[in-house]
Amino acid sequence: MTRQGLLLTSATALLIGVAAGSLAKRLGIEEGTQLPRSIIEFYYKNDKLNDPMVSEEHITAFGWASPQEIDDIMALAIRVNDFLSGLFLGVGIRLVDFKMETGRLWENDVMRIVVADEISPDSCRLWDIKTNDKLDKDRFRRDLGGLLEAYTEVAKRLGIMSEGERPQGTGPVLVKG
Repeated sequence: MTRQGLLLTSATALLIGVAAGSLAKRLGIEEGTQLPRSIIEFYYKNDKLNDPMVSEEHITAFGWASPQEIDDIMALAIRVNDFLSGLFLGVGIRLVDFKMETGRLWENDVMRIVVADEISPDSCRLWDIKTNDKLDKDRFRRDLGGLLEAYTEVAKRLGIMSEGERPQGTGPVLVKG
């Protein structure tokens, strides 16, 4: 049978290089502490359950991914981390962590694991190298203000926007349901 297309996995990988957010809180580590090596955590994608952390055992037991696919996801996360760390470091930004959604890409009878969603300041923690100012969604999560300005700063540093260019839109708005 010939299959084509992308099938998302049910687990999201989070690669952490610097203690921040829930890791810092959960383990009592001071935010900003460089970890001895990067850590990869997995989360079950389920909004109703607040995306709980899961182990590799959960992932294989429930059939969300095979052991080989988990290895492929982890190898891909490390490659993406290496690339993004260098890219951001080159423009004065520290990549603290990032969330990566993956999928199975089928091309005829060949399947490979690929990044299946954007990687942006919405899915990364990005801090200014010199000041540790947050240039990511934590500005929204922690009610720091200046979210649009922070995202614009990242885009300008990466050369995606020019200095004189103005961003479009107003940024995210909290919707109370």
